[in-house]
Amino acid sequence: MIVPTFFPDFVDLVRQIFSTQDSIPLHAPSFRGNERRYVFNTLESTYVSSVGEYVKEFETKISEFTGAQFVIATNNGTSALHIALLSCGVQNGDEVITQPLTFVATCNAIRYCGADPVFVDIERSTLGMSPDRLITFLEEHAEVRDDGYCWNRASNRIIRACVPVHNLGHPARVTDIQKVCTRYNIALVEDAAESLGSFSYGVHTGHTGCLGILSFNGNKIITTGGGGAVITDDERIAQRAKHSTTTSKQSHPWLFLHDEVGYNYRLPNLNAALGCAQMEQLPRFIESKRKLAGLYQQWFKQQEPEFVSEPLGAISNYWLNSILLHDREERDSFLQYMNDRGVMTRPMWTPMHTLPMYQSCLRGDLTTAEKIEDRLVNIPSSVV
Repeated sequence: MIVPTFFPDFVDLVRQIFSTQDSIPLHAPSFRGNERRYVFNTLESTYVSSVGEYVKEFETKISEFTGAQFVIATNNGTSALHIALLSCGVQNGDEVITQPLTFVATCNAIRYCGADPVFVDIERSTLGMSPDRLITFLEEHAEVRDDGYCWNRASNRIIRACVPVHNLGHPARVTDIQKVCTRYNIALVEDAAESLGSFSYGVHTGHTGCLGILSFNGNKIITTGGGGAVITDDERIAQRAKHSTTTSKQSHPWLFLHDEVGYNYRLPNLNAALGCAQMEQLPRFIESKRKLAGLYQQWFKQQEPEFVSEPLGAISNYWLNSILLHDREERDSFLQYMNDRGVMTRPMWTPMHTLPMYQSCLRGDLTTAEKIEDRLVNIPSSVV
Protein backbone atom coordinates (compact mmCIF):
# COMPACT_ATOMS: atom_id res chain seq x y z
CA MET A 1 0.00 0.00 0.00
CA ILE A 2 1.30 3.43 -0.96
CA VAL A 3 0.72 5.61 2.10
CA PRO A 4 -0.33 9.22 1.38
CA THR A 5 1.81 11.72 3.25
CA PHE A 6 -1.11 13.02 5.29
CA PHE A 7 -1.63 9.61 6.96
CA PRO A 8 1.42 9.76 9.30
CA ASP A 9 1.03 13.53 9.64
CA PHE A 10 -2.52 13.03 10.90
CA VAL A 11 -1.35 10.51 13.50
CA ASP A 12 1.12 13.11 14.77
CA LEU A 13 -1.58 15.79 14.83
CA VAL A 14 -4.02 13.67 16.86
CA ARG A 15 -1.35 12.65 19.36
CA GLN A 16 -0.40 16.28 19.78
CA ILE A 17 -4.01 17.36 20.32
CA PHE A 18 -4.75 14.67 22.91
CA SER A 19 -1.25 14.76 24.44
CA THR A 20 -0.74 11.01 24.60
CA GLN A 21 1.15 8.13 23.00
CA ASP A 22 -1.49 5.66 24.23
CA SER A 23 -4.44 4.45 22.19
CA ILE A 24 -6.81 7.29 21.36
CA PRO A 25 -10.56 6.48 21.39
CA LEU A 26 -13.10 7.84 18.96
CA HIS A 27 -15.18 9.48 21.68
CA ALA A 28 -14.62 8.90 25.40
CA PRO A 29 -16.86 10.34 28.14
CA SER A 30 -15.54 13.11 30.36
CA PHE A 31 -16.19 13.01 34.11
CA ARG A 32 -14.72 16.16 35.63
CA GLY A 33 -17.65 17.56 37.58
CA ASN A 34 -20.10 16.38 40.23
CA GLU A 35 -20.63 12.88 38.83
CA ARG A 36 -19.23 10.98 41.80
CA ARG A 37 -20.99 13.15 44.37
CA TYR A 38 -24.41 12.91 42.74
CA VAL A 39 -24.16 9.17 42.15
CA PHE A 40 -23.06 8.64 45.77
CA ASN A 41 -26.01 10.76 46.93
CA THR A 42 -28.30 8.43 45.02
CA LEU A 43 -26.77 5.36 46.64
CA GLU A 44 -27.22 6.87 50.08
CA SER A 45 -30.86 7.72 49.34
CA THR A 46 -31.53 4.10 48.20
CA TYR A 47 -33.66 5.54 45.35
CA VAL A 48 -31.62 4.05 42.53
CA SER A 49 -34.43 2.97 40.23
CA SER A 50 -36.90 5.04 38.19
CA VAL A 51 -38.29 6.94 41.19
CA GLY A 52 -36.11 9.77 42.48
CA GLU A 53 -35.41 13.48 42.45
CA TYR A 54 -32.53 13.26 39.99
CA VAL A 55 -34.87 11.99 37.25
CA LYS A 56 -37.07 15.08 37.62
CA GLU A 57 -34.04 17.37 37.80
CA PHE A 58 -32.48 15.81 34.70
CA GLU A 59 -35.69 16.20 32.71
CA THR A 60 -35.89 19.84 33.79
CA LYS A 61 -32.31 20.49 32.69
CA ILE A 62 -32.97 18.94 29.27
CA SER A 63 -36.17 20.98 28.94
CA GLU A 64 -34.40 24.24 29.78
CA PHE A 65 -31.53 23.54 27.39
CA THR A 66 -33.57 22.39 24.38
CA GLY A 67 -36.58 24.65 24.88
CA ALA A 68 -38.97 21.69 24.80
CA GLN A 69 -41.85 22.02 27.26
CA PHE A 70 -41.98 18.32 28.12
CA VAL A 71 -39.20 15.74 28.55
CA ILE A 72 -39.62 12.04 29.31
CA ALA A 73 -36.32 10.41 30.27
CA THR A 74 -35.92 6.82 29.09
CA ASN A 75 -33.39 4.02 29.59
CA ASN A 76 -31.90 4.42 26.10
CA GLY A 77 -32.36 6.28 22.83
CA THR A 78 -33.90 3.30 21.05
CA SER A 79 -36.70 2.99 23.61
CA ALA A 80 -37.23 6.75 23.33
CA LEU A 81 -37.73 6.45 19.56
CA HIS A 82 -39.97 3.40 19.98
CA ILE A 83 -42.23 5.32 22.36
CA ALA A 84 -42.13 8.47 20.21
CA LEU A 85 -43.35 6.51 17.19
CA LEU A 86 -46.09 4.78 19.18
CA SER A 87 -47.13 8.11 20.69
CA CYS A 88 -47.74 9.65 17.27
CA GLY A 89 -49.81 6.68 16.16
CA VAL A 90 -47.44 4.37 14.30
CA GLN A 91 -48.88 0.86 14.32
CA ASN A 92 -48.63 -2.55 12.76
CA GLY A 93 -48.70 -2.43 8.96
CA ASP A 94 -47.73 1.24 8.65
CA GLU A 95 -44.79 2.68 6.75
CA VAL A 96 -42.35 5.19 8.19
CA ILE A 97 -40.05 7.24 5.97
CA THR A 98 -36.46 7.55 7.14
CA GLN A 99 -32.96 7.73 5.68
CA PRO A 100 -30.61 4.87 4.81
CA LEU A 101 -27.54 6.39 6.46
CA THR A 102 -28.28 6.09 10.17
CA PHE A 103 -27.51 3.83 13.10
CA VAL A 104 -29.55 0.62 12.99
CA ALA A 105 -31.59 1.62 16.08
CA THR A 106 -33.61 4.04 13.94
CA CYS A 107 -35.00 1.26 11.77
CA ASN A 108 -35.23 -1.23 14.62
CA ALA A 109 -37.53 1.11 16.54
CA ILE A 110 -39.77 1.36 13.46
CA ARG A 111 -39.94 -2.43 13.26
CA TYR A 112 -40.72 -2.68 17.00
CA CYS A 113 -43.99 -0.91 16.11
CA GLY A 114 -44.77 -3.49 13.43
CA ALA A 115 -44.10 -0.90 10.71
CA ASP A 116 -41.63 -0.92 7.83
CA PRO A 117 -39.04 1.74 7.02
CA VAL A 118 -39.10 3.44 3.64
CA PHE A 119 -35.79 4.97 2.57
CA VAL A 120 -35.32 8.45 1.13
CA ASP A 121 -31.85 9.72 0.23
CA ILE A 122 -29.73 12.17 2.22
CA GLU A 123 -28.01 15.35 1.06
CA ARG A 124 -24.28 16.02 1.18
CA SER A 125 -24.63 19.41 2.88
CA THR A 126 -26.26 18.07 6.07
CA LEU A 127 -25.79 14.27 5.94
CA GLY A 128 -29.51 14.24 6.79
CA MET A 129 -32.64 13.51 4.82
CA SER A 130 -33.05 15.56 1.65
CA PRO A 131 -36.34 17.52 1.62
CA ASP A 132 -36.13 17.59 -2.17
CA ARG A 133 -35.84 13.81 -2.41
CA LEU A 134 -38.66 13.48 0.12
CA ILE A 135 -41.09 15.56 -1.92
CA THR A 136 -40.07 13.73 -5.11
CA PHE A 137 -40.73 10.37 -3.46
CA LEU A 138 -44.11 11.41 -2.07
CA GLU A 139 -45.28 12.98 -5.33
CA GLU A 140 -44.44 9.74 -7.11
CA HIS A 141 -45.77 7.24 -4.57
CA ALA A 142 -48.22 8.87 -2.14
CA GLU A 143 -51.60 10.56 -1.85
CA VAL A 144 -53.74 11.94 0.96
CA ARG A 145 -57.13 10.24 0.78
CA ASP A 146 -60.54 11.24 2.13
CA ASP A 147 -59.77 9.69 5.53
CA GLY A 148 -57.00 12.28 5.98
CA TYR A 149 -54.16 9.77 5.97
CA CYS A 150 -51.22 9.63 3.60
CA TRP A 151 -51.35 6.39 1.63
CA ASN A 152 -48.67 4.68 -0.42
CA ARG A 153 -50.45 3.99 -3.71
CA ALA A 154 -48.29 0.97 -4.54
CA SER A 155 -48.37 -0.85 -1.19
CA ASN A 156 -51.78 0.51 -0.10
CA ARG A 157 -50.34 1.18 3.36
CA ILE A 158 -50.46 4.33 5.48
CA ILE A 159 -47.27 6.40 5.64
CA ARG A 160 -47.67 7.44 9.25
CA ALA A 161 -44.44 9.20 10.16
CA CYS A 162 -41.15 10.58 8.88
CA VAL A 163 -37.90 10.21 10.85
CA PRO A 164 -34.99 12.37 9.66
CA VAL A 165 -31.71 11.88 11.53
CA HIS A 166 -29.28 14.61 12.62
CA ASN A 167 -26.21 12.56 11.71
CA LEU A 168 -23.00 13.08 13.69
CA GLY A 169 -24.57 16.14 15.36
CA HIS A 170 -25.21 18.09 12.13
CA PRO A 171 -28.79 19.40 11.86
CA ALA A 172 -30.87 18.19 8.94
CA ARG A 173 -33.13 20.68 7.14
CA VAL A 174 -36.10 19.84 9.34
CA THR A 175 -37.99 23.08 8.70
CA ASP A 176 -38.25 22.18 5.02
CA ILE A 177 -38.99 18.55 5.87
CA GLN A 178 -41.75 19.69 8.22
CA LYS A 179 -43.42 21.65 5.41
CA VAL A 180 -43.51 18.52 3.27
CA CYS A 181 -44.82 16.40 6.14
CA THR A 182 -47.57 18.92 6.89
CA ARG A 183 -48.66 18.88 3.25
CA TYR A 184 -49.00 15.09 3.34
CA ASN A 185 -50.31 14.82 6.92
CA ILE A 186 -47.29 12.81 8.09
CA ALA A 187 -46.01 13.08 11.67
CA LEU A 188 -42.44 14.39 11.93
CA VAL A 189 -40.35 12.58 14.56
CA GLU A 190 -36.75 13.79 14.79
CA ASP A 191 -33.96 11.37 15.63
CA ALA A 192 -31.66 13.76 17.48
CA ALA A 193 -29.81 10.97 19.27
CA GLU A 194 -26.44 12.42 18.25
CA SER A 195 -27.22 16.13 18.32
CA LEU A 196 -27.78 17.38 21.87
CA GLY A 197 -26.41 20.92 21.73
CA SER A 198 -26.98 21.42 18.00
CA PHE A 199 -29.23 24.17 16.65
CA SER A 200 -30.65 25.04 13.24
CA TYR A 201 -31.53 28.70 12.78
CA GLY A 202 -31.81 29.05 16.55
CA VAL A 203 -34.02 26.00 17.16
CA HIS A 204 -32.61 22.99 19.00
CA THR A 205 -32.64 19.72 17.07
CA GLY A 206 -35.60 17.55 17.99
CA HIS A 207 -37.78 20.58 18.68
CA THR A 208 -39.31 21.20 15.24
CA GLY A 209 -41.44 18.09 14.76
CA CYS A 210 -44.24 16.81 16.98
CA LEU A 211 -41.61 14.82 18.89
CA GLY A 212 -37.86 14.41 19.03
CA ILE A 213 -35.60 11.94 20.77
CA LEU A 214 -32.16 12.17 22.36
CA SER A 215 -29.59 9.56 23.40
CA PHE A 216 -27.19 9.62 26.35
CA ASN A 217 -25.24 6.46 25.57
CA GLY A 218 -21.66 6.21 26.81
CA ASN A 219 -20.24 7.62 23.57
CA LYS A 220 -22.54 10.65 23.25
CA ILE A 221 -21.70 14.29 24.07
CA ILE A 222 -23.14 13.74 27.56
CA THR A 223 -23.82 10.34 29.04
CA THR A 224 -25.99 8.74 31.67
CA GLY A 225 -24.28 5.41 31.05
CA GLY A 226 -27.31 4.39 29.07
CA GLY A 227 -30.29 6.65 28.54
CA GLY A 228 -32.46 8.67 26.23
CA ALA A 229 -35.33 11.12 26.20
CA VAL A 230 -38.48 12.05 24.31
CA ILE A 231 -38.95 15.81 23.90
CA THR A 232 -42.13 17.55 22.79
CA ASP A 233 -44.30 20.64 23.26
CA ASP A 234 -47.50 18.58 23.03
CA GLU A 235 -48.84 17.89 26.53
CA ARG A 236 -51.17 15.11 25.40
CA ILE A 237 -48.36 13.26 23.64
CA ALA A 238 -46.06 13.80 26.62
CA GLN A 239 -48.59 12.33 29.04
CA ARG A 240 -49.10 9.32 26.81
CA ALA A 241 -45.35 8.77 26.43
CA LYS A 242 -44.75 8.99 30.18
CA HIS A 243 -47.63 6.62 30.89
CA SER A 244 -46.40 4.08 28.32
CA THR A 245 -42.81 4.16 29.58
CA THR A 246 -43.98 3.50 33.16
CA THR A 247 -45.62 0.13 32.33
CA SER A 248 -48.93 1.95 31.77
CA LYS A 249 -49.52 1.93 35.52
CA GLN A 250 -52.40 3.97 36.85
CA SER A 251 -51.71 6.20 39.83
CA HIS A 252 -52.64 4.51 43.13
CA PRO A 253 -50.98 4.47 46.57
CA TRP A 254 -50.51 0.70 46.58
CA LEU A 255 -52.47 -1.18 43.89
CA PHE A 256 -50.84 -2.32 40.64
CA LEU A 257 -53.36 -1.28 38.03
CA HIS A 258 -52.27 -1.22 34.37
CA ASP A 259 -54.69 -0.13 31.65
CA GLU A 260 -52.80 -1.29 28.54
CA VAL A 261 -49.60 -2.99 27.41
CA GLY A 262 -46.80 -0.72 28.60
CA TYR A 263 -43.02 -0.65 28.70
CA ASN A 264 -40.46 -0.52 31.49
CA TYR A 265 -38.52 2.25 29.74
CA ARG A 266 -38.01 4.95 32.37
CA LEU A 267 -34.50 6.19 33.20
CA PRO A 268 -33.24 5.03 36.63
CA ASN A 269 -32.43 7.68 39.23
CA LEU A 270 -28.83 6.42 39.41
CA ASN A 271 -28.31 7.18 35.72
CA ALA A 272 -30.11 10.50 36.00
CA ALA A 273 -27.72 11.58 38.74
CA LEU A 274 -24.84 11.09 36.34
CA GLY A 275 -26.79 12.98 33.69
CA CYS A 276 -27.38 15.98 35.95
CA ALA A 277 -23.65 16.34 36.53
CA GLN A 278 -23.00 15.99 32.80
CA MET A 279 -25.59 18.63 31.90
CA GLU A 280 -23.81 21.11 34.16
CA GLN A 281 -20.77 20.70 31.90
CA LEU A 282 -22.53 20.57 28.53
CA PRO A 283 -21.68 24.17 27.50
CA ARG A 284 -17.99 23.46 28.16
CA PHE A 285 -18.20 20.18 26.25
CA ILE A 286 -19.70 21.93 23.22
CA GLU A 287 -17.11 24.71 23.35
CA SER A 288 -14.29 22.14 23.50
CA LYS A 289 -15.68 20.06 20.66
CA ARG A 290 -16.24 23.08 18.41
CA LYS A 291 -12.70 24.23 19.10
CA LEU A 292 -11.41 20.78 18.14
CA ALA A 293 -13.49 20.89 14.95
CA GLY A 294 -11.90 24.25 14.14
CA LEU A 295 -8.42 22.77 14.54
CA TYR A 296 -9.27 19.87 12.26
CA GLN A 297 -10.90 22.15 9.71
CA GLN A 298 -7.83 24.37 9.46
CA TRP A 299 -5.48 21.41 9.19
CA PHE A 300 -7.48 19.68 6.44
CA LYS A 301 -7.55 22.86 4.34
CA GLN A 302 -3.95 21.99 3.49
CA GLN A 303 -4.73 18.31 2.78
CA GLU A 304 -6.68 16.35 0.19
CA PRO A 305 -9.52 15.01 2.38
CA GLU A 306 -12.53 17.25 2.86
CA PHE A 307 -13.51 18.07 6.44
CA VAL A 308 -17.27 17.82 7.09
CA SER A 309 -18.38 21.22 8.39
CA GLU A 310 -21.67 22.31 9.95
CA PRO A 311 -24.50 23.13 7.49
CA LEU A 312 -25.62 26.64 6.60
CA GLY A 313 -27.62 28.21 9.43
CA ALA A 314 -26.57 25.52 11.89
CA ILE A 315 -24.55 25.38 15.07
CA SER A 316 -23.36 21.77 15.33
CA ASN A 317 -22.15 20.05 18.45
CA TYR A 318 -19.61 18.19 16.26
CA TRP A 319 -20.32 15.00 18.18
CA LEU A 320 -18.13 13.10 15.76
CA ASN A 321 -15.76 14.97 13.49
CA SER A 322 -15.47 13.42 10.06
CA ILE A 323 -13.66 13.66 6.76
CA LEU A 324 -14.39 12.53 3.21
CA LEU A 325 -11.68 10.49 1.52
CA HIS A 326 -11.36 10.09 -2.24
CA ASP A 327 -13.06 6.70 -2.50
CA ARG A 328 -13.72 3.44 -0.63
CA GLU A 329 -10.20 2.16 -1.29
CA GLU A 330 -8.60 5.22 0.30
CA ARG A 331 -11.16 5.13 3.11
CA ASP A 332 -10.28 1.54 3.97
CA SER A 333 -6.54 2.24 3.76
CA PHE A 334 -6.96 5.21 6.12
CA LEU A 335 -9.00 3.13 8.58
CA GLN A 336 -6.42 0.34 8.55
CA TYR A 337 -3.47 2.69 8.97
CA MET A 338 -4.98 4.68 11.84
CA ASN A 339 -6.36 1.78 13.83
CA ASP A 340 -3.09 -0.15 13.47
CA ARG A 341 -1.38 2.82 15.14
CA GLY A 342 -3.79 3.23 18.02
CA VAL A 343 -5.79 6.12 16.57
CA MET A 344 -9.39 4.94 16.54
CA THR A 345 -11.30 5.83 13.40
CA ARG A 346 -14.57 4.40 12.14
CA PRO A 347 -16.55 4.42 8.88
CA MET A 348 -20.09 5.70 8.61
CA TRP A 349 -22.95 3.36 9.47
CA THR A 350 -23.60 0.57 6.98
CA PRO A 351 -26.56 1.78 4.89
CA MET A 352 -29.78 0.29 6.21
CA HIS A 353 -31.06 -0.87 2.83
CA THR A 354 -28.03 -3.19 2.50
CA LEU A 355 -28.71 -5.02 5.79
CA PRO A 356 -30.55 -8.35 5.36
CA MET A 357 -33.60 -7.40 7.45
CA TYR A 358 -34.20 -4.17 5.49
CA GLN A 359 -33.12 -5.10 1.95
CA SER A 360 -36.68 -5.58 0.75
CA CYS A 361 -37.96 -2.23 2.04
CA LEU A 362 -39.25 0.33 -0.44
CA ARG A 363 -36.70 3.00 -1.35
CA GLY A 364 -36.00 5.82 -3.73
CA ASP A 365 -32.69 6.55 -5.42
CA LEU A 366 -30.03 6.44 -2.67
CA THR A 367 -26.97 7.53 -4.64
CA THR A 368 -25.83 10.23 -2.21
CA ALA A 369 -26.01 7.97 0.84
CA GLU A 370 -24.05 5.26 -0.95
CA LYS A 371 -21.35 7.70 -2.07
CA ILE A 372 -21.00 9.20 1.42
CA GLU A 373 -20.72 5.75 3.00
CA ASP A 374 -17.93 4.93 0.54
CA ARG A 375 -15.88 7.97 1.61
CA LEU A 376 -16.68 9.13 5.14
CA VAL A 377 -14.50 8.39 8.18
CA ASN A 378 -15.09 9.55 11.74
CA ILE A 379 -11.96 10.74 13.57
CA PRO A 380 -11.16 11.17 17.30
CA SER A 381 -13.63 13.63 18.82
CA SER A 382 -13.43 13.41 22.61
CA VAL A 383 -13.64 16.51 24.79
CA VAL A 384 -10.10 17.80 25.25
